[in-house]
Amino acid sequence: MSSGVWAVIPAAGRGRRFGGELPKQYLQVAGAPLIAHALDAVLSHPAVQGAIVVIAADDPHWPGWTQRAGKPVHACIGGDERADSVLAGLQGLPREVAGDAWVLVHDAARPNLATGDLDRLLATALASGDGAILAAPVRDTLKRAGSDGAIDRTEPREQLWRALTPQLFRRDVLARALESAAAAGVAVTDEAMAIERVGGNVRLVEGREDNIKVTTPADLALVEFLLSRRADAAGAATVPKGQLAP
Repeated sequence: MSSGVWAVIPAAGRGRRFGGELPKQYLQVAGAPLIAHALDAVLSHPAVQGAIVVIAADDPHWPGWTQRAGKPVHACIGGDERADSVLAGLQGLPREVAGDAWVLVHDAARPNLATGDLDRLLATALASGDGAILAAPVRDTLKRAGSDGAIDRTEPREQLWRALTPQLFRRDVLARALESAAAAGVAVTDEAMAIERVGGNVRLVEGREDNIKVTTPADLALVEFLLSRRADAAGAATVPKGQLAP
């Protein structure tokens, strides 16, 4: 990946499930908006050259960043659905980003991405050629409900995974897959689903369970704790050996 990777951050959603007037990606947590943590998590990796953030047309909250972590940040207008916004981001990347460049898509409300997970994702995608996603094996027992709200049956959880982000694919391949799904009227819920439709062999890379997406107020409290602990660990690591952190 000597040519570098670009990140697409879809952030045009309203976060209706979370509730409140402020879209969840702009909620303050550990001293910064969620989207700032998500951006910094991907841009801090040496393989990532820059990012494009996809925002709503009438977004009054976008801070207008043009760089973070010393790397360029662009913005463009997204669509009604996630797939529309990701496609807009792919099309809005700088002209110098080649069609066969690797592009990672990361949720704006998923701020606690570990560098080690991103390392493994990049290595796996490069080796596979078709791309890869971070994911976590399903560990809970799964129940299927009947129409009356009672348990209909227990579903086997073996070989089931929860899709996380980032998800990493080549720019032109992902763009064509998203365009194909849109033309067929298929609502894809993540980028891997679009690639699967066109026959791509997407690899699963096990990621950390604490790479959570903020969906509810309870998630926000958990992320606050995780990011604070991460900041404390980073601060302790900078203290010279033999000295105590303040």
